[in-house]
Amino acid sequence: MSSNTEVAERLQRIADLLDLKAEKFKPEAYRRAARSILGLGEDLTAFRSRGQLDEIPGVGEAIRKKIEEYLTTGRIEYLERLTAEVPPGVVELMGLPGLGPKTAARLFGELGVSSPAELGDAIGTGGLNGLAGFGPRKIALLKEAVEGARAVSPARRPLREAWTIAERIRRALAERTEVRELEIAGSLRRRRETIGDIDLLATSTDPPATIGVFAALPEVRKVVMKGPTKCTVVVEPGVQVDLRVVAPGSFGAALQYFTGSKDHNIKLRTRARDLGLKINEYGVDRGEVRVGGRDETEVYAALGLPWIPPEIREDRGELEAAAAGELPDLIEAGQIRGTLHHHLPPGAEEAELALLAREGARQGAAYVGAVLGPGEAAHPGDLAGALRRAWAQLAVVPRPRLLIGLELSIEGASPGDASRSDFDYLVLRAGASAPRVGLRPPQEGPPRFVGHLALDPGGTATPAERATPWIRWASENRVALEVTPDGPTDGLDSNGIRALVEVGGEIVVSPGPDRGALGLAVGLARRGWATSRHVLNARDPPPPAPERSRPT
Repeated sequence: MSSNTEVAERLQRIADLLDLKAEKFKPEAYRRAARSILGLGEDLTAFRSRGQLDEIPGVGEAIRKKIEEYLTTGRIEYLERLTAEVPPGVVELMGLPGLGPKTAARLFGELGVSSPAELGDAIGTGGLNGLAGFGPRKIALLKEAVEGARAVSPARRPLREAWTIAERIRRALAERTEVRELEIAGSLRRRRETIGDIDLLATSTDPPATIGVFAALPEVRKVVMKGPTKCTVVVEPGVQVDLRVVAPGSFGAALQYFTGSKDHNIKLRTRARDLGLKINEYGVDRGEVRVGGRDETEVYAALGLPWIPPEIREDRGELEAAAAGELPDLIEAGQIRGTLHHHLPPGAEEAELALLAREGARQGAAYVGAVLGPGEAAHPGDLAGALRRAWAQLAVVPRPRLLIGLELSIEGASPGDASRSDFDYLVLRAGASAPRVGLRPPQEGPPRFVGHLALDPGGTATPAERATPWIRWASENRVALEVTPDGPTDGLDSNGIRALVEVGGEIVVSPGPDRGALGLAVGLARRGWATSRHVLNARDPPPPAPERSRPT
């Protein structure tokens, strides 16, 4: 979306909100300015650089100041104030297809309807029957609009769930259409812990056919909007998915733009303006000459920057680090040497061990870690030895090394447990309370990490704030904290990871039972600015633990 489109949409929204407030002349003034801006042949930033915003038809002093405010800060305070003065449900009501601000104002003023849900109730009880201007056809259209809004679940989805949905759709499009490039964009590409809508971006030899296949996928519950190059649908279980098909020469610019974040893009646009450039979803231009847009590397290079990984595009210092040549070398999935949190059932047989070994070999792992609980045998050290001997007999080539971990409750662990030499590492299972400060792991002995870090969800504290005592304790005691694809529900979120990284702490990246989710866990680690030196299982395995002699 260009800055012209962004400003025009906001001026239109101001007009709609002024309509709701029954203003007489101002709404049309803002709409006229919006229409003029959409019809311009060049970007608003060029008009501002020449001091010519006042020459745009319909743009007087008041609207010019709002345009300048948006181009500088990415926001319009007047729009925010108007929005705050209107009940949020009425703004939602105004956004329903076929229901503009004047109709929303009538429904609110005459019937007290202040949300789509209340409109649905009013239709169901016959509250609109006989109301001037609301015949059977219009009421039927309003009912359809309300039901369409209900089809979209407003709740944000966990990263793992959203990725599964997006990957299923991406694979279907890749198999059934003539797409050349196809990428997941938006907050899902940035690996946010929770996801609202899903964004897909493609190039295609036949855009209308690609859109047609997308709209007809079996998962689609409702087609919200369908055009020749863009389509919005709702898929089971109530998630909105947007597909845009763009020109090949603009794919990189569009991918950068629709990946976001908004704050990152605003800062990038400011940098472009200072360099005499214009950047939007179509490309990077210097005057009439396009200087970047085919791929993201080209887009960032046109602005004098190296490519910035999508996971850290949040305006949290990444642009400054890029400009200074100080971007971190973020952890890659290929750098993970092995996984450490695989629970073997008591009495695991050769078939289960072989499956674990083959999966590790398939992934190129140097080692796989099997975790035993203290109650799985009278002498867990003996069980560890038996597993090692059975592993050595497996006919799996190449066979990763087997590491044996001992899982203990952190509340019940003791300094003696922390130095056990018959295990390769220890997993300290955490409860919801703060860590036991009294447990001081020794500086020697097996590596340790805290798995299943359950943080109290109550109160107003953020996940990172709730993790602060753990971060301090872990960094002081050579203990790594676990990162899983499920974020703060089963480990650290990205803010907690970055806080741990900044104090020199370590993490263990674990995919959980779904080994295909390793990339998501790595994405969260990258989002927290973690490099390979911060990741315990990105290193070579520790020396083998000595096998205890079996009791006679």
